[in-house]
Amino acid sequence: MLAPPGHGCWDGRVTAQKNETAAAVEAVFRMESARIIATVTRVVRDVGMAEELAQDALISALEQWPREGVPDNPAGWLMTAARRKAIDLVRRKETYARKLAEVGRSLEDVPPPEPADPDDIDDDLLRLIFTACHPVLSAKARIALTLRLIGGLTTEEIARALLTTEATVAQRIVRAKRTLAKADVPYEVPAAEERPARLASVLEVIYLIFNEGYSATAGEDLLRPALCEDGLRIARVLAALMPAEPEAHGLAALLEFQASRLPARTGPDGAPVLLADQNRTRWNRLLIRRGVEAMQRAGTGPYSVQAAIAMCHAQALRYEDTDWQSIAALYGRLAALTSSAVVELNRAVAVSMAEGPAQALKLVDALADEEALNGYHLLPSVRGDLLERLGRTDEARTEFECAASLTRNARERELLLTRARDLGVVRTEAAEGPDL
Repeated sequence: MLAPPGHGCWDGRVTAQKNETAAAVEAVFRMESARIIATVTRVVRDVGMAEELAQDALISALEQWPREGVPDNPAGWLMTAARRKAIDLVRRKETYARKLAEVGRSLEDVPPPEPADPDDIDDDLLRLIFTACHPVLSAKARIALTLRLIGGLTTEEIARALLTTEATVAQRIVRAKRTLAKADVPYEVPAAEERPARLASVLEVIYLIFNEGYSATAGEDLLRPALCEDGLRIARVLAALMPAEPEAHGLAALLEFQASRLPARTGPDGAPVLLADQNRTRWNRLLIRRGVEAMQRAGTGPYSVQAAIAMCHAQALRYEDTDWQSIAALYGRLAALTSSAVVELNRAVAVSMAEGPAQALKLVDALADEEALNGYHLLPSVRGDLLERLGRTDEARTEFECAASLTRNARERELLLTRARDLGVVRTEAAEGPDL
């Protein structure tokens, strides 16, 4: 039997409409998943269960929206669906009465499509950030869980970003949730006296996420822009939720400045472009302005000082205009705050530009026995740069070859080997940061 006229076209339109609806569902969920999980966690007091309930709400949307159409308030629809599922779950528990007392009588009523007080959602999101970045978890677990819960990434996306397997990421996330439950970590923003230590963990995780995107540890590409985007977005959220915390604004400012350079850090073929050779017209001036605005609320802590260094680079319209004296002084201040050998190495680079390579080489040689720099490819890379500028080309070549053997990033290895083969004007990007 022949199909009715236009039947095939009609099926095609229906399929296309379903695909568009599914795409809309997934887009809304990615944007709102962190807030949904945060709100549901307040009900069930379990991050893992809250994520499952949020996923259930997503499945319900994928089933209903193609039939009924996308609601006027899709985010509110998902929030309501997830909270209803959370309430049903609590009511099914044998300990319903105790749970009801803990979460309050507000659970007895069906929640409105949108929260009555948006600040409550902000508080929940802040609680979720502190929970995902709790010090009881390892750094790798914190990063994976934060990308999952706050960034809204899938296990596959996290594995691709971190250059590991889906199974490894899934295990990290599952173990992180179990660890939080076993440690009975409270779902709350820590008290004022506990906040500095806990905030340091949160800032570190966001910083590491961005930094891995800005200068990938391993793999074929120098950059992983998606990780930079997620790190920057989470930093902005944290700064907005904690307006009185100077270091939250310092980190946000740092990442704004660093993200502004991303378009110029690689050439058309993906090869690294050194700071001195970057086309500064490609730097994102909007992000630089956002960084300057964030600096107005920044303080004097390590992230704020790094942001000040990045701002010095951002404000120089030409490489020759860079205020290396100020940068060297800021690195000195940062070294005093952190006692970091990597910071000292970066300070040496700034000193080489402000005072000359001979003075900087003394600083670098003094770092040779630092355990923290053992196997760190930028140590021989910086030393090779200084030796080349002093005319000691054979020694410089050896240092570049050593640096190439230590890096796990293919793009960096290729660049270092090229420097070793052809010692022209060799410059280092170590002073650029943020890989401190």
